[in-house]
Amino acid sequence: MAFVHLHCHTEYSLLDGITRLKDMAKRAWELGMPACAITDHGYMYGCAQYYLDAQVAGSPDGRKGAEYGIKPILGCEVYFTPDSTLSRDRKPELYHMILLAKNNAGYVNLMNVVSQAATRGFYYKPRVTLDMLRNNADGLIATSACIAGIIPQCIDRGDDRQAVEWAKTFGSIFAPGDFYIELQNQGVRTDTGMTQDELNGHLDKLARELGIKTVATNDFHYLLREDAVTQDAMMCIGMGKKLDDPDRMRFKNDQFYMKTEEEMRAALGPLYQEACDNTIEIAEKCGAKPGEVLDEKSGVYLDFDQIILPRYPGLDEGQTHESQFRRDCEAGLSRHYGADWKTARPDVVERFEYEYKVICDKGFAAYFLIVADYVKWAKANGIGVGPGRGSAAGAIVAYAMDITGFDPLENGLMFERFLSPERTEMPDIDMDFDDERRLEVVDYVRRRYGADHVTHVITYSVLKAKQAVNDAARVLGFPVSFSQKLSKMISNAPDTTLAATMGKDEKHKDYFSPDFVQAYKEDPDAKQVIDTALAIEGLTRGEGVHACAVLICRDPVNEHVPTKLDTKGGVEITQYEGHMVADMGLLKMDFLGLRTLTVISKAKKNIKATCGIDINEAEIPFDDPKIFELMGSGHTAGVFQVESGGMTATIKNMKPREYKHVVALIALYRPGPLGAGMVDSYINRMNGKEEAVSYDPRLDDILGETYGTMVYQEQVMQISMKMSGFSAGESDSRIRKPVAKKKIKLLTSTMFNWSDGKEETTYDHWMNGAVANGYKKEIAQKIWDDVLEFASYAFNKSHSAGYAILVMQTAWLKAHYPREYMAAVLTSYTGKTEKIVHYIAACRFDGIDVLPPDINSSGNEFTPVPEGIRFGLAGIRGVGEGVSDLIVAEREANGPYQDIFDFLDRVDSSKANRRVIESLIKAGAFDDTGYTRKQLCWLVSKDNPENIIDAATKRQKNEAAGQLSMFDLFEEDDDAGSFNARVEPDGVEWDDRTKLTLEKEVLGIYVSDHPLRPFEYALSQARDFSIGQIEEEAGEGDSGQYKVPEKKIFSWAGMVDGLQKKVTKSGDQMAVFNLADMEADVTCVCFPKVFAKKGHILQGEVDPMTGERVGDVFVKVRANLDRSDRGNQLMVVDIEPLVLDQASNRPKTLEIRVTSALLNQNLITQLSRIFSRYTGSDNVELLVEEASGHTMRAEIPMHVNTKNMSLAVEVDDILRGQGTVAIV
Repeated sequence: MAFVHLHCHTEYSLLDGITRLKDMAKRAWELGMPACAITDHGYMYGCAQYYLDAQVAGSPDGRKGAEYGIKPILGCEVYFTPDSTLSRDRKPELYHMILLAKNNAGYVNLMNVVSQAATRGFYYKPRVTLDMLRNNADGLIATSACIAGIIPQCIDRGDDRQAVEWAKTFGSIFAPGDFYIELQNQGVRTDTGMTQDELNGHLDKLARELGIKTVATNDFHYLLREDAVTQDAMMCIGMGKKLDDPDRMRFKNDQFYMKTEEEMRAALGPLYQEACDNTIEIAEKCGAKPGEVLDEKSGVYLDFDQIILPRYPGLDEGQTHESQFRRDCEAGLSRHYGADWKTARPDVVERFEYEYKVICDKGFAAYFLIVADYVKWAKANGIGVGPGRGSAAGAIVAYAMDITGFDPLENGLMFERFLSPERTEMPDIDMDFDDERRLEVVDYVRRRYGADHVTHVITYSVLKAKQAVNDAARVLGFPVSFSQKLSKMISNAPDTTLAATMGKDEKHKDYFSPDFVQAYKEDPDAKQVIDTALAIEGLTRGEGVHACAVLICRDPVNEHVPTKLDTKGGVEITQYEGHMVADMGLLKMDFLGLRTLTVISKAKKNIKATCGIDINEAEIPFDDPKIFELMGSGHTAGVFQVESGGMTATIKNMKPREYKHVVALIALYRPGPLGAGMVDSYINRMNGKEEAVSYDPRLDDILGETYGTMVYQEQVMQISMKMSGFSAGESDSRIRKPVAKKKIKLLTSTMFNWSDGKEETTYDHWMNGAVANGYKKEIAQKIWDDVLEFASYAFNKSHSAGYAILVMQTAWLKAHYPREYMAAVLTSYTGKTEKIVHYIAACRFDGIDVLPPDINSSGNEFTPVPEGIRFGLAGIRGVGEGVSDLIVAEREANGPYQDIFDFLDRVDSSKANRRVIESLIKAGAFDDTGYTRKQLCWLVSKDNPENIIDAATKRQKNEAAGQLSMFDLFEEDDDAGSFNARVEPDGVEWDDRTKLTLEKEVLGIYVSDHPLRPFEYALSQARDFSIGQIEEEAGEGDSGQYKVPEKKIFSWAGMVDGLQKKVTKSGDQMAVFNLADMEADVTCVCFPKVFAKKGHILQGEVDPMTGERVGDVFVKVRANLDRSDRGNQLMVVDIEPLVLDQASNRPKTLEIRVTSALLNQNLITQLSRIFSRYTGSDNVELLVEEASGHTMRAEIPMHVNTKNMSLAVEVDDILRGQGTVAIV
């Protein structure tokens, strides 16, 4: 006797099932079951991964073997609809049905059915019709499913005749004996109150009358009986409900688990033992034979060792993939190295022939043709393409085919870092495209290979530690404040887990939180939440579209993977995630969108418009001194990769002089190298402050360019080859990979067969090879020790060199065309207010004015003009691109607009309606026409009986109808054609507050001015950090950390906006408001205790007549910063009114008084060093008392922060009582 579960839900029955794939396979193996099915709701998300997990179900170390595996039966519980028309005019009638694949033909048909249901048939749920079943029945087994199946539902409604008809229909669709009636007994009742025993009686009778076999299942959604509570919680998370909600959907009991054979037979009872036996019959049909060695070729067999490349559709007649690959490469090498490269460049010939052989031997020639084809198309269509990212830049064939844009030989890049002879998987070339036009390239690929051969790739989200705690607390009914208190104890690191938080992960001891463990041990509520969170952590929560991955198939996609519609965006995506698709040997390409390429494209257009010059970024000279002057100046905002606060400080300190310095900087500026002091070491050696390291003169050509610092992974590989005789492939797989992944034990404990015939560990091969090649043993050991210490921080030079090109290009563009470049940067962040504010501040730091929009000089986007950068018309709320296009087109066709009257006569009033005109006025787009915003708003107001919009609209309608007034016929004045005589400007403007408030209303930010601008100094003195600094990285040595730490109280200052009063559950008042300065704004949370004492300050002065606030409210708050998935928030502990007046806005002066005898160069140098450590906005003056009694006063050209008391103390120390220091 035996039994197999055939109706099984895993975590991929999203937010319904919680069974983890590995656990399901292992439990089935432990129970002695030869097979187990996977039948998730509607989709096949987990099928491929389960196929792999089932083969090692009982393995202690992940090794395959017949004794460890069970047969994975791949299936799906589909939603069957009797509505063959798939109508969408009403909620669909849906019933459950189980489909199982017997063999590979059945697996393909299962994918076809599920994919058609999830694309063409999707409405509420993926719907399967009879036609879909008929057309794909070969190789499939079907069962009638649970109570929700159409046959049980007919019986429950008392319609036995219809139940019989459906059973006959399904029996006729599938092969004889391959449709089964499913029997279950979890002790629940049907909609009409029928027990499952009663329902099973009806089903068994029907089956016997029709000669259809029955099969026993349990429809399990969780693994063990005690998991029912966790599954219930997961359902609540999916539905947004609480566990104690009496009206929510829930399972009736705890019987939907993976029962043993004995439990299943007992549940079904003596009458239905044959239904249990028939599970084995189905398993055998699917290739599982109890007591026999599993045959991997029986049933469904998925080959994970094959490579399935598409056929390149651009092959010329008479060419193979390999011959056309050679032809195209040789043509490219001639372009790059000259027509005589075969004779003049033996190094190029040798490298090419080696790469060509490796690629063709592995069958990858088509891969390069495919990539080169869409890269070429993108470039030909003006779409920005990156110079190369990742290890692909190490291939000379990629350079030859213009896939990458820089010479791997000149840059010392290695092909083996990309593809070595030892590597079995497909190469991986990720390409960067203009972010706004990336999808055009994907569309080209879809047209090129056929829509049914190309699709996007799915990605899954899982419940991580913090989210698991928050969700668990919510469904258990605890307040948000309670879950926040617990989740704040968890590390923000993306890979943190609850186990690590509780000190149970040796690899991540730094994630341990004693407060979290204490709460777990001492607080019963916390323990309940954490236990629930531990149970659900890591479960699949939802799905989405991978940001860049696209699958290109040789055959129709559904012959290899199932697909579905992304329910949010409507694009077709795979049901298997990216790694799985690639592991199956299919071609997954990453089409990455890079904002920088968008910026470069827009900057080039701006330069063409303003200067008439066509820029080819590939021809930018990397030895241009202006590039390095810009970097050294700190004006790097908007420059790729080097604009963060920490990077700016580092690059100013570094003072790069060559492209190679920038390559090294990109590689080094990461937490590991920064923390290990490698950045300081490199900079000191580069600038001659520290002697460069030389292990052995024979290795200087490898380490010389980085002054003896191991910066690149390629250097580690080259040393192992040159010194110890590793092959290129061995240097990659046996040195680079284990060191990079910190698998140090592998280097000294695992024996390998080497290319020279020896069998030894990597360490022994390193040492023995070095000695054999004439290197001293102690030198080899020293390098080995340094490799272990520093090489794990080493970076892929191919990637660094590619991205350094973008650094150079963007720095050059900004250095030579700052307005055009920064206009492009601002445009690229359209819709992201915080970023716009940041870059407007950066522009002003660079000396570039960002101006309000203007009807005569603004384009759609941020527009460079001689006086600065104009805000784009399309960025004004209420205007949009369509109207903006209309305004610009009319202006370009018929010249500038004279004023608003001319504008209204010329622009289509049906498009540029009153709302549009008002938005343009409030934004300042008519400021240069001589009229104030206040006057213009009255002229167009519908409250004005003589408003000029109605007149202009009437005139345009008359003209469209072919009607002319007598005035039109005889008036010769310049104002002819206008129903309103032009009104003279009255010069009366709103007060600044009203003007700026309305401006911000339509632009989202202040542009023409800022309420705080007159008080910049006073604001800087009232705070510890600006709000914009919240997102800044810390300085050198702390990359990845923020400048503003959490859980520390600091002072913040700005103006109050968006005050919202709220009432807590206990009835206390609190408030949430925005605090804004000139850089950014942040949400502030003021809890009841603080609000009760200081809430009146936030409300400011109130008009007793209207109840509205009068004027702006400026405050200083003391608060600690909270970073979470809700965004950045300041938790306020105190509030003070901020007085902004001329007195508070006057900078202080650090006054140093010394005698002339004390004044010398040494003192000036010491003072300068101190001042540079305490930079700020206050002045410095030196008063020198001469022997004659006169005092000479000199203003020092440095500014300091007099708030920091350490400044005065340090100055006083170096004066040694021979001078005085005061702050006045």
